[in-house]
Amino acid sequence: MISVRNVYKSFGQQQVLNGITLDIEPGKITAVVGPSGVGKSVLLKLIMGIMTPDQGEIYIDNENITAARSEGRRNEIRRSLGVLFQTAALFDSLTIYENIAFPLLERPHLSASTVRRKVLEISESLSLVPYLGNYPEQVSIGIRKRVGMARALITEPKVLLVDEPNTGLDPLDGQEVYDLINACKNQWGFTGLVISHELPEVFQVSERVVMLLNGEIIIEGSPAELIASANPAVQQFLNGRTDGPIKIQ
Repeated sequence: MISVRNVYKSFGQQQVLNGITLDIEPGKITAVVGPSGVGKSVLLKLIMGIMTPDQGEIYIDNENITAARSEGRRNEIRRSLGVLFQTAALFDSLTIYENIAFPLLERPHLSASTVRRKVLEISESLSLVPYLGNYPEQVSIGIRKRVGMARALITEPKVLLVDEPNTGLDPLDGQEVYDLINACKNQWGFTGLVISHELPEVFQVSERVVMLLNGEIIIEGSPAELIASANPAVQQFLNGRTDGPIKIQ
């Protein structure tokens, strides 16, 4: 579904990704974890085609997004993707209804009645109907995350990308987001990629976990395999210790 092949990315003298090769398995949720600054969000932006790797290729549903020569072509490939951003990234000047409908407006072949039907259907599924006339500032953070999820899923993507799902949330709101991801996965059956530094919370939604450190993948496997790993960097990260091979910036 998503295939990352020998990808390098640097910014000046800083090598962020150093030959990353990774396959996101269809029908499963994969979490990419690691301390802050190891390139997790850079990897996500490369997959989305927002950034271009210095070397290597990325395939989305067998389409090479790194070889796309125009923004229009990249947009065609991105149609396989839905994205739930850290802050939900809603438009403050649009109502909840308009925010959810926004991705469909880029598809002019859809009639207004079809757009309305799709918005209402997904709003009912995510318990958002009472809020459709509100603006983002008028609803809670948890509701805004639900709106972000509705907007990400309304185009029926094959892959859902989730960037730091509970950043800035208190434990209750954070748990609600993880419950939301699980519920949506069960209902829509998408392939998922979750970027996170929150352990072990992200294990709740992950069938496979990949840990990045120093620009490389140091371990990948099930959550249980990470927990059982003898790798000192993995254990330091899991247990939140300051002493160990991971140097705190």
